[in-house]
Amino acid sequence: MSEKIAVRTTDAPAPAHTFSQGVRKGPFVQVSGQGPVDPATNEYLFPGDVAAQTIRTLQNVKAIVEASGATFDDVVMLRVYLTKREDFAVMNKAYGEFVTTHTAGDVLPSRTTVFTGLPREEMLVEIDAVAIVSA
Repeated sequence: MSEKIAVRTTDAPAPAHTFSQGVRKGPFVQVSGQGPVDPATNEYLFPGDVAAQTIRTLQNVKAIVEASGATFDDVVMLRVYLTKREDFAVMNKAYGEFVTTHTAGDVLPSRTTVFTGLPREEMLVEIDAVAIVSA
């Protein structure tokens, strides 16, 4: 049985003391929910701009996926949490551009989008991911 390993990188925001940035067990990688945070300053970026927040958040997810030994192309599932239904179209456009740019071939990750409250008022989007490291 494979060991459970915390995934850590300085290329994504430091996690709260209650969870890891990501966890890898065997080929499976789970990335904790990320927001539009600058990894160098831990400051929330782009207030009110869901497109820019989506890109920054996906960059953080990608950094953690890569720190696990996977690539963004190994991502099989992304979950997007939005605070406002009216932000969906803008998020979806920014998300689509990022994901198609960072995915080889025609098979994009699965996705679920949920509308909910988020931990910080300035957060318009949060995204987590599941990846399976290629053999």
